[in-house]
Amino acid sequence: MWTLPPARGRAAGLAALITAGTVCAGDAVARSFPFGPHTRSVNDLGNQFVPFHTRLWDLLHGRADGGVLLNWQSGYGTSFLPDLGTYLASPFSVLVGLFPRDEIDLAVYVVTLVKMAAAAAAMTWLLTALHRGTDRRWAAAVLGASYALCGWSVVEASYNPMWLDGLIAFPLLCLVGEWARKGRRPVLGPVIVALAWTANFYTAYMATLGAALVLLLRLLLEEPERRERIRALLRAVRTVLLGTALAAPVLVPVFLGTRHAYPGWKREFAAATWPDVSARLLPATYSFFTPALFLGTGALLLTCALAFHRAVPGRERLAWAGLVAAVALSLQWGPTHLLWHAFATPNGSPYRQTFVLAGVIVIAAWTTVARAWPGRRALLGGGAVLLAITAVASFSPLITRWTYPLFAAGLLAVVGGLLLARRGGRTAPLAAFLLIGALAGQAAATTAYADRQRLNRLDDYAPWGTRQQVQADAVEAADGWPRYRTDPGREQTTANDPMTVGGQGAAYYSSHTPAVLTRTFLALGSGWTSNGRAMHSLDNPVTDAVFSVGARVHVPRDPHQGWTRPDDRPTTVTRQEVPPLVTVRPVLPDGLRLGRSPYRNQEKLLGSAVYTVPATLLRTEAGAAVPDQDRFDHRLAPGRYTLTARCPAGSEVFLWAPDLFGTARAGEGDLVDFRGELPGRRAAMAGLGRSGDGQVTVSLRAARAGTLPHEALGCLDRQRLAAAVERLRSTGAVSVDVGGSGVRAELPAGPGGTAVLAAPRIAGWSCGGRPADSYLGLVATPVAAGQTSVECAFRPPGLRAGAFAAVAGLIGLIVVGPGRPMLSRARRRGDTKTSSA
Repeated sequence: MWTLPPARGRAAGLAALITAGTVCAGDAVARSFPFGPHTRSVNDLGNQFVPFHTRLWDLLHGRADGGVLLNWQSGYGTSFLPDLGTYLASPFSVLVGLFPRDEIDLAVYVVTLVKMAAAAAAMTWLLTALHRGTDRRWAAAVLGASYALCGWSVVEASYNPMWLDGLIAFPLLCLVGEWARKGRRPVLGPVIVALAWTANFYTAYMATLGAALVLLLRLLLEEPERRERIRALLRAVRTVLLGTALAAPVLVPVFLGTRHAYPGWKREFAAATWPDVSARLLPATYSFFTPALFLGTGALLLTCALAFHRAVPGRERLAWAGLVAAVALSLQWGPTHLLWHAFATPNGSPYRQTFVLAGVIVIAAWTTVARAWPGRRALLGGGAVLLAITAVASFSPLITRWTYPLFAAGLLAVVGGLLLARRGGRTAPLAAFLLIGALAGQAAATTAYADRQRLNRLDDYAPWGTRQQVQADAVEAADGWPRYRTDPGREQTTANDPMTVGGQGAAYYSSHTPAVLTRTFLALGSGWTSNGRAMHSLDNPVTDAVFSVGARVHVPRDPHQGWTRPDDRPTTVTRQEVPPLVTVRPVLPDGLRLGRSPYRNQEKLLGSAVYTVPATLLRTEAGAAVPDQDRFDHRLAPGRYTLTARCPAGSEVFLWAPDLFGTARAGEGDLVDFRGELPGRRAAMAGLGRSGDGQVTVSLRAARAGTLPHEALGCLDRQRLAAAVERLRSTGAVSVDVGGSGVRAELPAGPGGTAVLAAPRIAGWSCGGRPADSYLGLVATPVAAGQTSVECAFRPPGLRAGAFAAVAGLIGLIVVGPGRPMLSRARRRGDTKTSSA
């Protein structure tokens, strides 16, 4: 039975302990959650990852609406397997289930710490495997912690915890490469590849490229026969193919999920300046569009000293120094940048592959000390190179007042520690103390600095608190699923509130937000952020009727956001009669399509005319007519405007102003906020109150330049809406059974038509064994006269193909693993019988 060697296990444990302790110390210095009042939920951590982990908690405890395949809580019904594979497939993610639900922020923080610690342990294990028999395993632990505490980890991946699986994957895949080189562990290798690619395919792809480079270098350095090199490479390719095949049930749906997603931002790659790149090697620097290369002075000095360390063979020194330089240059060149990022420039940070360079630098640093501690000559040469890098960095504006003092103190401690380590004997503990202290001090300071900078530069969100608990309680009290939906409301805390506080809302934010969902909601007047990837709640009585939203929660504006106006409204719930989730409609007329007006589009989906869309007159505060942007929109400059129109008396007035960033008020009614700024942000249609005698005067304030549609106002007749709802209820399902992979509805006997499910017609829906139809963007299927039931199933695109690939991979794994000895024995028996004959 294979057991963990005690010395290597202790080294890996030491690296994990250094890493976790340092991150906690840095967060404590910054007074960041959970060590202080400052939230750590910045950017997508608060907006995506915490809500997704909350839904995972609900799945683990049997409380989620839907299952692994279908998420009924978000976007009025979305595919969940691509999200699971992108954000939650890490084996560490399930740890959130051990925490109370209202401590989900703490749970995600602990998972983040565990991942960083695991990366440190994995790198330490790799280093000690590359050079066996050395008595410097504690140095491997320090370098393993340096890797896990690199700037990419503590500055960027700490709030994108799914990326940390790539940080773990790189050393593990390098280890798999070693096994392939030596022809060992033919089963465990593909299993590790499968785990890495399942946990996070994006960073696993980068880690695989990096591990391939390390394997190629190792094969070149060992000078085996050419035939053996080819065999080793073929074994490595086989391992990766088998591993990715095993991961295919997740990988293929994730890939196709990105293909069906609404397009996000498109950016052109712009290389960072070399002074900025050099500055990011040093402690206490921050920038979103430069590579976070900080590794601690120890790893940097050892890497720079490698070229001068005569205990390492010259060919090996040249090879590792060349690999470090080649990977560093590849970060800055457009074609290789695209190669690292699977041929698509990221929407955010363009240096997401930086962790691979950090890993290569750490391996090079370990090469320096594995055979012998560097002497004065090597340290002087390495120090000169490192000082030259800091001189180049001095031209960068990213240098802070803490950078050089931290660097200098760390350099002195590292040099002293290395010289003491070379002497050995009783000085070894002091050497270890100096090297660990230098790393921990610089990394903790960099962590604390990054914590503060992120709060100053990125959006942030409050952790779970009283606001969310009150909202969740209101949703739970009103919940009637699947008889009707309960939407948690427009005034959101995050773009994924339904996953956090419950209900079955329209809001949804993911890299896999379907284009069908975005375009359908756009046509109905919905708002969005993130250029259409984050959809907001619709909050309109007509769309509530269309999507069977029978209860809607209203909460005050989020007090955590500094841009919101004070709001002392209580949390309330409004209810309305709505049709069931499945209704039977007349066959859709040929040529009927959704158009530009959200008012007319809502009527088409409802099947009844309920709005009056009046002609409007827009004037400036001084009374001048506002010029047109084009035949659809007025041009708005910053300022105040008056919009007037005539509506039927007593009707409910709605304003559609997707590009307005400002406020609107009808008469003496409430002030309503609009936060549009196309294309990144789109303001949702909003109600302004009732029209009274029919004359409508809307006061607008535009804080930024934008546009206003000519048909901006819609006047809703509530009596017509009630009649339309009653007609749909009369032909709607008498019962609906909703599961994690589909819907079954019992229908009243009737003349037939089209059964419409109040859910977006995203890819994967089928009804009656055939692909579902689209009813103006909703799931639909024909219903024959007298038909009394309909059943629709959902299977994410690619799931079946992925399952077939996994079966093939499993067969291949059996062949190269347990099957190989059996085949060999059978072959030997055959040879014996032939010889006997």
